[in-house]
Amino acid sequence: MAVVNRRGRTPSGPLTSIYSLQTEVEDLGLILDEFKGTQALFGWSYGGLIALLAANEGPLHQVIAYEPVMRPFGSHALPDLRAAEGTADWDATVEIVNRQIAGLDTAQVEALRADCQGWAALRHLSRPAHAELAALNLAPPPEEMARQADGVDLIIGQCNHGTAPYGTSFDDVRQRVTRAEATSFPVRGTWPPSRRRRSSATCSTASPLSDEQPCRRHDLVQLERVSLMV
Repeated sequence: MAVVNRRGRTPSGPLTSIYSLQTEVEDLGLILDEFKGTQALFGWSYGGLIALLAANEGPLHQVIAYEPVMRPFGSHALPDLRAAEGTADWDATVEIVNRQIAGLDTAQVEALRADCQGWAALRHLSRPAHAELAALNLAPPPEEMARQADGVDLIIGQCNHGTAPYGTSFDDVRQRVTRAEATSFPVRGTWPPSRRRRSSATCSTASPLSDEQPCRRHDLVQLERVSLMV
């Protein structure tokens, strides 16, 4: 089994100017080629979107998507994220994502900032935020995804159930993935932590790969043999 460290985060390479969701799907295809006979593919948030898209490229027995995010999602924040990226202002990027997208208030953001080590990690994780959010908002609609999956499970955390932005994005996916084998259910528990309590600096909890060319290189993929996730 494998956990995929996606493009844009160490130890994988940076994103490129030709980055798109198809890049992510092709990168994941490398992993699936290495792990023939994969029975289940799990993705969380942005990774859930990638998992659903990957199930268009080849047959998969089961796709499990935890709070997959779909367009339109956070598109109102794209101009500010682009400006912050242009000046490499990662403090601003973290604040934009957490305030404009995740919906945290000033006190919550300042509490995050007070944790120097945690804030530094969020600054580092925020660098692909604009590119990933832009790619997300170019994704096909949910009814065009997971066409080669035998089964699809959609999962929503209790704290996000029915609330914007993650719960409402989930509801859109649930309502539009209409195949009989697609099921959805809320879960109570502490993993993954609710993004209302643990805010992420990017639109993804999973990490991105990269090179100057579209990636089909094994040395760009960092793996841990734990469980197959994106």
